[in-house]
Amino acid sequence: MIGLFDSGHGGLTIFRTLVGRFPDHDFVYLGDHANAPYGNRGSSEIVDLTRKGVELLYSRGCKLVMLACNTASAVACRTLQRDWLPVTDYPGHNVLGVVAPMVEAATQTPWAVTSPQYPQKFNSDTIAVFGTTRTISSGVYSEEIRKRCPKVTVLELPCPELAGAIEVGAGEADLNAMVAKYVGQLMERAGGYAPERVILGCTHFPLIEEIFVAHLPPVSRILSQPEVVADSLEDYLARHPAYGGETSTRGNPTLLTTGNLDHVSQSLEMFWPQGQGFERVE
Repeated sequence: MIGLFDSGHGGLTIFRTLVGRFPDHDFVYLGDHANAPYGNRGSSEIVDLTRKGVELLYSRGCKLVMLACNTASAVACRTLQRDWLPVTDYPGHNVLGVVAPMVEAATQTPWAVTSPQYPQKFNSDTIAVFGTTRTISSGVYSEEIRKRCPKVTVLELPCPELAGAIEVGAGEADLNAMVAKYVGQLMERAGGYAPERVILGCTHFPLIEEIFVAHLPPVSRILSQPEVVADSLEDYLARHPAYGGETSTRGNPTLLTTGNLDHVSQSLEMFWPQGQGFERVE
């Protein structure tokens, strides 16, 4: 059984892709809606909330948990992997994040390789990153990309209003205007030069990927986070089959929330129309 943790609904864009890619695996999703959003919280609080979410998923039988949230991945993933897991009573368990697969895809360099390698060390492309304020302020994308490709130009732009607008079902005209504004700001920062690759560093943003496509230059290629994460997990499970657990002829996706069931369920259809509804947990 594989768990996915997010502060709210956004991680469902990853969850639904994984459920479709691995139909014979059981997945459990936990949205910490009671404490969302994480963007206005301090680092220690984000780490603590993420740890509690991971522990809850472990208690549900998940040996592997993916942090399907860019903010939790950027702020908490490394701390949980290096400082928490080695001293816990969860042998054989692991936690992964969604940032590492995106960095690997953007740099064409494995996460384990943390120094420039040929030919990527000569790469002078421009990579744009759109994300929440907290994800961008962490600097994790620029830091990890430049470790592997020091000549790459990384342009990061916070989009503080966009995830909230998507979640409340803002109209297409409003979303178009917001994306046009953010893309315009990034292009101005780039001096009008089109980025070769674009990372949508918030799991809400894939829902409006086509709007980003409409406003970005035609040569800019968006790296689809749900697909990239699914590819990465497929490779990870091939190398670590024990984390996949026992497979069945029909996977059983489960949705959990710490929030209000009525409120949370209202937004489910937008993120995953096939979802069967949430179960509330403490």
